[in-house]
Amino acid sequence: MEQDPSSDEQIREILELNKIAVVGMSKNSSKAAHYVPKYLHDNGYDVTPVNPNADNILGKKCYDSVDDIDEEIDIVDIFRPSDQVLPIVQEAIKKKPKVIWLQEGIHNPEAEELAKKAGIKVIFNRCMLAEHQRLSK
Repeated sequence: MEQDPSSDEQIREILELNKIAVVGMSKNSSKAAHYVPKYLHDNGYDVTPVNPNADNILGKKCYDSVDDIDEEIDIVDIFRPSDQVLPIVQEAIKKKPKVIWLQEGIHNPEAEELAKKAGIKVIFNRCMLAEHQRLSK
C-alpha cells in the first residue's frame, strides 16, 4: 500500500491541532485503536471517542458517530477497515474538520478525494502515534 506523500512539515502542522475525534476507538488496551488515542490523550490532545458499542473510554463519553459530537473537531482519526471508510468520511465532512487521518493500513481513494474536494486535508496509511514520536524528537 502506498504511503501518504505529506512532508514532515505538513505532518508537524497537523500535529499542532488539538481536538481529535477517534472513529473506531477500542476499549481493548492491546489494540492500536486504544493505545494510539490513549497516547495522544496522555500527550495533551483532546480525544473524543467514537464507538457505538461503548459508553465511555478513558473516562470520556463515547459518541455513536462523528455527527453526534457537538463541539468543533480539528482531526477525524479513523480506525476502521478501508472498505468502511467512505460513509464515515461522508459524515465527517459535515463537521468540517481540518484533517481526516486514516491510520496505518487504511486507504480509500474515493473517500479521500471527497474529503479533499471539501477542502479537508487527508493523511492515509500513517500512524499518529508513530508520527508524533518521530517528529517530536
